Parts: sequence; C-alpha cells; structure tokens
Amino acid sequence: MSLLIKNARRIIKGNELEIVDVLIEGNKIAKIGKIEQNFAAVFNANGALVTSGLIDVHVHLREPGFEAKETVASGTKAAARGGYTTVCAMPNTNPTPDTVEKLKSILEIIKKDALVHVYPYAPITIGLKTKDLVDFEKLMKHGAFAFTNDGVGVQDSGVMYAAMQRVKKIEGILVAHAEDENLKFDGVMHEGMQSKKLNLPGIPSICESSQVARDLLLAEATGVHYHVCHVSAKETVRIIHDAKKAGIHVTCEVTPHNLLLCDTDMHTLDPNFKMNPPLRSTEDRNALIEGLIDGTIDIIVTDHAPHTLEEKGRGMLEAPFGIIGLETAFPVLYTKLVKTGIITLQNLLSKMSAKPAEIFKIDGGKIEINAIADLTLIDLEKQSTISCEDFISKSSNSPFIGWEVYGETVLTIVGGNIVWERG
Repeated sequence: MSLLIKNARRIIKGNELEIVDVLIEGNKIAKIGKIEQNFAAVFNANGALVTSGLIDVHVHLREPGFEAKETVASGTKAAARGGYTTVCAMPNTNPTPDTVEKLKSILEIIKKDALVHVYPYAPITIGLKTKDLVDFEKLMKHGAFAFTNDGVGVQDSGVMYAAMQRVKKIEGILVAHAEDENLKFDGVMHEGMQSKKLNLPGIPSICESSQVARDLLLAEATGVHYHVCHVSAKETVRIIHDAKKAGIHVTCEVTPHNLLLCDTDMHTLDPNFKMNPPLRSTEDRNALIEGLIDGTIDIIVTDHAPHTLEEKGRGMLEAPFGIIGLETAFPVLYTKLVKTGIITLQNLLSKMSAKPAEIFKIDGGKIEINAIADLTLIDLEKQSTISCEDFISKSSNSPFIGWEVYGETVLTIVGGNIVWERG
C-alpha cells in the first residue's frame, strides 16, 4: 500500500521549514521531495509540520491490574492523538513483569490492543522491592526493553551495585527512579517556602540528588549505561553534568511539567499538581531548562501517570502521585519553549524523537528514505484550549487544563498505517 503526503513542511534547521511531499510504500519512506505521480491514497497536509513520530520512553499504561486508570488500548490511542508512535511502558503493574511468563502476558496484551509501538520494561527487583534481583538475561531475551523500578528507588546500594553489574554483562540499560526513602519524610510537594505556606509536608531535593550521586559512582565502577528518570532538582543536573565530563555512561530525562511549572504555581491544594518528583523551585526549573539547552539533559518524557477522579479527589495528602501527559506534551512545550524563543523547534523534536531513538536503539526518530514510516503531522498554527473533555486517556489528572496552546496533531502514522487523524 502507498500513501502520499502532499504539501507538508519539515525542519531544515532551527525553526526554518521547507515544503516537501513524502511517499510511503509499505512501512517505509520511499521518497521525499516534490512528487508529481498520481497515487490512490493522498493526504494533503496543508502546510502541517511533518516529523518523525514522537517517542516517549516513560509512560504508565496501568494494564494489567489498574484498568480503571488506563489500558494499553486507551493509553496508546492517547499517545497517537499526542503524536507519539512509540511508548515504553513502566513495570509497576499488577502483576509486575518480573518473570518471563508475566512479561509474555503483557506482550500479548500489547500485540492485541496497542495502536502504536509499545516496548515494556521489566523491573530490577522481584515485586519492585529492594531485595531479590530478577533474571535480567532471560527477561531481555524475551522482550524486556530495559530495567527499572520506576515509582520506587532501589534503597540498598549493594543491590543496585549487583544489578548494575548484571545489566552491564548483557549490555542492557538500567533506568533509575532516584529517591532515598529516608529523605522523603512523607512529603507531598517540594520542600520550600510554598510548602510552608500551604502547610504541606515537603520533599527536599536531596531526596533525589543524593541517590543519583550514589548511583553515578556505582555506574562508573561497573560501566553500565545508567539512565536517570524525571530529573527535577538543580543539584541533580549539576552532578549529571559533572559525571558526563568524567566519562560516566549516564543519560537522563525531564518532563514537561518540571520544565514549565514550579512549586509556586500551586496556589491551592489541587491534587492535579501532585506528582513525584514534585514541582520544585524556580531555580530548579531554570536549571532544567539550561540543562536541556546545553545537552546535560538528553530527552523529554511525559511520565504519563493516569489516576481516577475518585483517587485524585482524596486531596493532596491522600491522593496518589502522578499526572497524565501524552496528549499535552508537544503543545505545552511548543507554546512555552519554542514560540517564546527559549529553544528551537528542531531541538524540541530532537529531544522528543531522534534522541530517545538513538539512546535506546529504537527503530524510528528519522525522516529519510528507507526509514520506518513512523511519522507525525502537526498543525503548528492551530490554537486550542486544553480541556478534560477532550482527553482520549481514561483519566484527566492534568495541571495543564485551561491552558491556551498551539500545535495540534493532524495525523499519526505507525509503520505506514494511519492510527490517528484529526476529526
């Protein structure tokens, strides 16, 4: 099957765009340029941006075990609406895929219900508890994308050291949720003046940065590829920057909410602003943006973490951590970072597509002849208001509701097949 995309715009450099046509044959890109032949299937992009499909290596699809929050079907449809062609699913499901049999069960759900590419993580330890390590080699052989205990930090340094040694042996990637439970103090937001003002227990930045510092030295000793989840603190940015200069094999990610919001944006006790790591100070947010610009921070992820209205309705102290992000990530980042001149469109899309593909060796992230036809078309001029009624996700826990944004997904193509079309 062939599909011709006419009158699209692609990035040349920075924010500069050129008009191109793109021909897809089967699941590959066949031609790029001015294409005059007649084809049965033609899509007129009308000047929409064409880019390699967005890739998110940090999402929670909740299935199995928490289908009221999200499923593979609903989560991947939300991903397609947001322009994502590949997502990587975290293992804090019930059961968690800590054996080959459990992993195969999740892969069957993905095969049956996913609209986009889904690569599942396996945990570092059995049951996500800091004790017994999983069989890394078997899990990787049977489809584990990488290894993480996202949601909880590995508290025992000896366990983490052993995990790194074994993941290095199979040339896998160890992805860390860095959090020292002894320094969390039952906090629900960043520890600072705003937490005191709202009379809420705070989570200090050292809770994250101290464990990253520990892990970086362990990564140096083992040589493993160590990837830091959702960096939030300026101290973490600093030590990752220094570690890269020292030659330690470390990469890291940041979320849209930590780039665009800080603790002072929490004027009320709205649980849609409760996430882990929390929104930190203005100084932290500025350090994250600087780290994104200078390359210390490698990629942008959503940490899409859906919860039900009932759960989020319990208030700041009792509601679970987490917000959704797949459907809002590009618009909020394009509006607040690109249109304001903080970063270029080329840099934003690199952090959301090409770079995660490169780091995690994912097929995608390129617009070139013979590349897989995972493509996203985005109307950069389209203005809209983020509304919970418009979400495809089963959940609507977002701090961005009500924001006026630019950039709407027009078309999402996965392996040459249209999986989302506006309207």
